[in-house]
Amino acid sequence: MVRVDGLNQDHALIRVRSLDKKYLRGSEEIHVLQGLNLDVDEGDFVAFMGPSGSGKTTLLNLLGGLDLPSAGSIVVDGDEITSMSGRKLASWRARHVGFIFQMYNLIPVLTAYQNVELPLLLTSLSKAERRKHVGTALAVVGLSDRMHHYPRQLSGGQEQRVAIARAVVTDPAFLLCDEPTGDLDRASAKGVLDLIHQLMETYGKTILMVTHNPRAAERAGVILHLDKGVLVEGQEYIRAGDTT
Repeated sequence: MVRVDGLNQDHALIRVRSLDKKYLRGSEEIHVLQGLNLDVDEGDFVAFMGPSGSGKTTLLNLLGGLDLPSAGSIVVDGDEITSMSGRKLASWRARHVGFIFQMYNLIPVLTAYQNVELPLLLTSLSKAERRKHVGTALAVVGLSDRMHHYPRQLSGGQEQRVAIARAVVTDPAFLLCDEPTGDLDRASAKGVLDLIHQLMETYGKTILMVTHNPRAAERAGVILHLDKGVLVEGQEYIRAGDTT
């Protein structure tokens, strides 16, 4: 269950309290996020919507440990990431967070297999263990037969599937998706959204997604709107069928 009222939810996977983020632009202070409270349980699928500049991507970066807040705390599965050192935070991020971006961010000189394997090179897994994990991840996204292809040999939808496989290969606690269908045609976007929904429904993954697309947002269990750095709870969707 997702809550934005700040009530204590000790069982929540993600607990955000009084989160603020400010930037300085010259002498001007830009208040991007203001006093956010949020609880996300394991297995939730949350979509964040709002106009450009409302703080959606900033919030995702904070939840993923890519940035630090100006004030407030973020606790994930008992770990307060806002108090971690840079090195500890990088280690935590590698183990617990899977990132899916709009532009795929695949390395063009590496095959699909090699791109998916990259996060595992930071672990102590053997080559045989890495091979097993990569094979499983590519099978989940339906690209076992494309593992030796380079990004230039894949469609946009297939590239995003490789990116999703790379995000889940370490079995992270949650996935952060920043406009995952923003660069895809409608058919490819539907396939990617189906896959993301499957990761939640079949594998129990917790998913937080930023999107401008209402059809994409409707695939989530809860839609939250950001307006001038403040979270507003939206409509809760309970249907699991095709809503694209």
